[in-house]
Amino acid sequence: MNKPTILIVDDEKINRDFVKLVFKDSGCRILEAENGEQALEIIEREKPDIILLDIIMPGMLGFDVCKKIKRNPETADVPVIIVTALGDVDSKIKGFEAGADEYITKPYEKNELLLRVKNMLKVKKYHDLLKDYSIILEKEVVEKTRELQEAYKKLDRAYLELIHRLGRAAEYRDDATGEHTKRVGKMCAIMAEALEMDFNFKKMIEYASPLHDIGKIGIPDSILLKPGKLTPEEMEIIKRHTIIGADILSGSDYPVIVMAETIALTHHERWDGKGYPRGLKEEEIPIEGRICAIIDFFDACTSHRVYRPAIDVEKVLDMIEEERGKHFDPIVVDAFMKYKDEIIEAKTGVQKSSKKSGGDSHD
Repeated sequence: MNKPTILIVDDEKINRDFVKLVFKDSGCRILEAENGEQALEIIEREKPDIILLDIIMPGMLGFDVCKKIKRNPETADVPVIIVTALGDVDSKIKGFEAGADEYITKPYEKNELLLRVKNMLKVKKYHDLLKDYSIILEKEVVEKTRELQEAYKKLDRAYLELIHRLGRAAEYRDDATGEHTKRVGKMCAIMAEALEMDFNFKKMIEYASPLHDIGKIGIPDSILLKPGKLTPEEMEIIKRHTIIGADILSGSDYPVIVMAETIALTHHERWDGKGYPRGLKEEEIPIEGRICAIIDFFDACTSHRVYRPAIDVEKVLDMIEEERGKHFDPIVVDAFMKYKDEIIEAKTGVQKSSKKSGGDSHD
């Protein structure tokens, strides 16, 4: 165990020698300084455990030395005992205001100095232990926080994968790759950013929108996979996928599933009120439904269908412009056009990452 280090700061050698004699058998390491400037240099270099400081010295007074010690974060915890002949009340107050931990007036008893220093060293030891423990605890907190963040990221990735797999389950019969659901999630997140939505909304819509067509699970293959044009009766059955999807997702306490329910129900509503299933109009349609509507339309039109080939991207962009204020919210269309390059890149990026290709069904 290291010996405690005591720094004696006094311009009188006789005073320093007396203090050294007091601590001769204490097992302490003794350092000396003749003035304040020298003391500060030693403190910076040696980091003593306690400082015995005189007040009246040439150059810098002890009060000023004490203030500098206590203002320095690296030395502020070092106990300072003022040892001086100044015994008036004003000097004592001034010493404590400077940050001194103890104040001893000369002449003093040898045992008094020993006990004061012993008590201060004990306090310093406990303080150092608490400081070390605090550092260790802080490191453990940082490590645990890192572990929790990593666990959250893994859970987040697993959750997103589960969402994609559920969305894929709804379209497995006609889109085994699950590309459509992945693309919709990515592109809806870009749209949320384009509309300056907050981070939580952006994250939620990325996770919720892939479930927009989960209601297709309840649509018969004979209609879902029909290569030709649907009859009016068949079209009414197809429209029911919005209600079926909302019913599957209903009753959740989790905001992302609540949003998924809303999107499933409203992504085929139109700005002009001619959509389905409820014929909602303009801002009656939740913003997540309006966002998914334009993204689903864009991806569906630019993808191969069982009843038609993919339509050229530029032509689909023209179609979206034509439907501004009719099928789609004008503000959402403007945001889409502003970010169209990022949206197209997200679509093609998902397609390139897939090992298979597949078609999409009737919408």
